[in-house]
Amino acid sequence: MAQSIEARNISFQYDTAAGPVLAVKEASFSVAPAEFLCVLGPSGCGKTTILNMLAGFLTPTGGEILMDGNPVTAREHNRGVVFQDFAQLFPWRTARQNVEFGLEMRGVSREARRETARQFLKLVKLEKFADAYPHQLSGGMQQRIAIARALAYNPGVLLMDEPFAALDAMTRDEMQKQLTEVWQETRKTIVYITHNVAEAVYLADQILVMAPHPGTIRARIPLALPRPRDPLSANFVEMQRQVLANLTH
Repeated sequence: MAQSIEARNISFQYDTAAGPVLAVKEASFSVAPAEFLCVLGPSGCGKTTILNMLAGFLTPTGGEILMDGNPVTAREHNRGVVFQDFAQLFPWRTARQNVEFGLEMRGVSREARRETARQFLKLVKLEKFADAYPHQLSGGMQQRIAIARALAYNPGVLLMDEPFAALDAMTRDEMQKQLTEVWQETRKTIVYITHNVAEAVYLADQILVMAPHPGTIRARIPLALPRPRDPLSANFVEMQRQVLANLTH
């Protein structure tokens, strides 16, 4: 089941050799079950720090995060994470074996793992590449495998940290379309980090615009654009203008 998220005045301070650095300051937001949230902002605004707190990799130094009303802990398995780096896949495992990994760690039977992997490889349109190794796949295909792996053990929340940033423009556009299709079919709650305005407008139900030094939420922008979205439409272009206005002022 998709889960809700509530962040209440969360802050995070890094301790460095030069002294403490406040990366995120008193950020509050909520995400409804099955909602698609994009966190948008320039480098250094705390986007990835927020994602790492949601994942349980970092513990807020102030405030709290709740998922379905329960405090987030590092030991929970209700969150899937997809990173930007293609190296997140295990190079010695095939596409199917990569997708099976989380289920294997949970002790799921071999037959059940294979069937689940088959379903999610089909979902990301890569069932014909089940026995291929990561080095035999393009960057976009590797990211689709990573998405299938994150979804295979049925997390309530999918966290994505600029997963398409390293792809060429045409592949990135296609991946955005496929991610939208996967989300509409699985209805997971998604938090997606990006610095690309057009990408945020294409994907999101709501956008959080962040400002740096320290990272604070500058604006929350709901999007009522119908899907599928046409990046060349007047409404899409106007929404980009609204987001940019909040990003640059």
